Amino acid sequence: MYPLEEVDGLAVRAEKEQLVQSVAERLERSKSVVLADYRGLNVAEDTELRTRLRAAGVEYAVIKNTMTSRAAKQVNLEGLDEFLSGPTAIAFGYEDAVTPAKILHEFSREHKALELKGGVVEGRIVSGAELAEIAKLPSREGLLSMLLSVLQAPMRNLAYVVSQVAEKNGGAGAAPEAEAAPAE
Repeated sequence: MYPLEEVDGLAVRAEKEQLVQSVAERLERSKSVVLADYRGLNVAEDTELRTRLRAAGVEYAVIKNTMTSRAAKQVNLEGLDEFLSGPTAIAFGYEDAVTPAKILHEFSREHKALELKGGVVEGRIVSGAELAEIAKLPSREGLLSMLLSVLQAPMRNLAYVVSQVAEKNGGAGAAPEAEAAPAE
């Protein structure tokens, strides 16, 4: 039989292994992961940040750096270790690669205590400065709207040209009269 300390130690180790596995799964599922230093945020500010992230479908957690480092190694993201020092909050974006960076960057501009350390965007490790640049990109919906506008432009221009030709030839929408075929 194990002494009580060993049993407790085994239980704690199993919990830690389960946490590492859970973080590794989140890292794999995420389109983007943002690591931030949250030192200096008070409870009200942290609650406000969590509310904004939750509303956007972003998961936000504070996980020990050693657990995050082990999980990152499991999914071949060893480069994250350079950002894992000091208190670190992690935002996991599952739907959109830009949203977590955008929300955290905007919040860091309002609350100077929050600092973007770095993260992962679609499998690529990026610095805090790169995350700030990514945050300036339009959202997915904005990009789709721009694409739709670009795709509609040629049709809109064609319709305009056709209407101008029709007006020039004798009125809006009037087709030119066909000449009678010569009789045989």
